[in-house]
Amino acid sequence: MMNKRDLSFRQLFNLSFGFFGVQIAYALQSANISRIFATLGADPHQLSFFWILPPLMGMIVQPIVGILSDKTWMGKFFGRRKFYLLIGAVIAVAVMALLPNAGDFSFEQRVYLGLNTAMWFGLFSLMFLDTSINIAMQPFKMMVGDMVNEKQKGTAYAIQSALCNAGSLVGYLFPIFFTWIGIANTAPDGVIPASVKWSFYVGAAILILCALYTFFVVEEMNPQEYAEFHGLNKKEEASADDEDNVSTAHIVRAFATIGLVQFFCWAAFMYMWTYSNGAIATQCFGWDGVTTSAAAFQDAGNWVGVVFAIQSVGSLLWAMALPFIEHRFGNRGAYAISLLVGAVGFASIILVSNQYVLFVSYLLIGAAWAAMLALPFTLFTNAISGSKHMGTLLGFFNCTICIPQIVAAVLGGVLLTNICAGAQAGMLVVAGVLLVLGALSVILIKEK
Repeated sequence: MMNKRDLSFRQLFNLSFGFFGVQIAYALQSANISRIFATLGADPHQLSFFWILPPLMGMIVQPIVGILSDKTWMGKFFGRRKFYLLIGAVIAVAVMALLPNAGDFSFEQRVYLGLNTAMWFGLFSLMFLDTSINIAMQPFKMMVGDMVNEKQKGTAYAIQSALCNAGSLVGYLFPIFFTWIGIANTAPDGVIPASVKWSFYVGAAILILCALYTFFVVEEMNPQEYAEFHGLNKKEEASADDEDNVSTAHIVRAFATIGLVQFFCWAAFMYMWTYSNGAIATQCFGWDGVTTSAAAFQDAGNWVGVVFAIQSVGSLLWAMALPFIEHRFGNRGAYAISLLVGAVGFASIILVSNQYVLFVSYLLIGAAWAAMLALPFTLFTNAISGSKHMGTLLGFFNCTICIPQIVAAVLGGVLLTNICAGAQAGMLVVAGVLLVLGALSVILIKEK
C-alpha cells in the first residue's frame, strides 16, 4: 500500500480554492431567490415551492457525478473529478447571466398553473443554475476524499469550510455593495433591480476564474496511484462487482445516524433562506407585506445579504473555536453544542425589531453552520475510508442534505399558514426547534 503522505497546506488549499467561487454563486442563489421570485409576483405561501428545485437537482445530480467520476479517467489534463468541475462551472456562468433578467424579457404574460411566464422562465433558470452548481461543487468534496489521508481530512474540510464561508461573505454582500456605489436597488414592478443583476454577473466571473485555478493547478492521482493509496488490489479495481472494503452494514449505519441529524439541520436552514427576506422586511423595515417593488422590501433584501454575511463571519469564528470544543467535548459534543447555539439565534429573531440587533442572532446561527460544513463530512469520510466507491457514496450522502430541504419546502406553506399564522418570522422559530431536535439526535452517531 502506498504511504499515505501528508499534503502541504498549499496543496490542501489548492484542492478547495475553486470552492470559493462556487460558493459565491450558491450564496447569491440562497440570499436572492425568494427576493427574485417575490419581485416576479410570487405569493409568500408559494415561496417555499420554488426552493424544492435546488435540493431536488442536487439529489439527482450529485450521485450521478459521483458514480460517473468514480469510473472516469480522462488523462492527466482532465483527470477524474476535474472534468465535471469545469463543465459545471461553465454552465453556471451562462445561467447566472440569464436568471436575474427573467423580468426583462418580452414574454407574453400568461399564467400557467398559477405562475406567470417570467416566473416559469426563472424557475427553469434556477433548475439549471442549481444543477450546474452541484456539478461543480461535488468534485471538491470528492478530491479531498480521494487525495487526503485520514489524519488531514479534518484540516482539509476545515479549509474548505473557511473558503466556503469566505465565498458566502462576498456573495451575500454584493447587492448592498453595488447599491452603495450607486447602482439602482429598485425597479418597476416585475423587474429585478440592477444591483442584483450586477451581483450575479460579477459572481459568475469570479466563479469561472476560481474553478479554472483549481482545474489547472491540481493534479489528480492516476488509477494506479489511486488504487495503491486506498488499498485496492488490481482485481478490485478492475471489477465493479467485487465486495467493497467497507461493509454495507457499516455504511448504512453511518448514513442513518449522521443523516438524521442532517435532516433537522438542513430543514432549518431551508426556512432561513426562504423566509428571512419577508421576516426582516416586516419586522425591521416596516414592509406592508404586499408591494415587493417597494423600497422597504428591496432594502430588506439587501440587508438579508448583510446578515447572511454576518452568519458567515460567525461561522468562521466558531470554526476556529471548534477544535478546542472538540478537544473538550468530543466531536459529538461539539456538534450538539453548535446546533443549540444556532437554535438560540433562530428563536431570537422573532423578538428583534432593530436591523442591527439581528447581527447577534445571525452570529449565533453561524455556529450551527460551521459545524454542519465540517463535522458530517469528516465523520462520514472517515467511516467509509478504504471504500473503492468514495465518490459514489459521497454523492448519495448528499441526499441527506437534499431530502430534508425538499420535505421542508413542501411543508413550508402549510406551516406558515397553520402554525405561524402567516408571520414569516415564525418560520425562523420553527427552524430553531428543528436545530434542537438535531442536537438531540447527535447522541445516535457512532464515531468509530
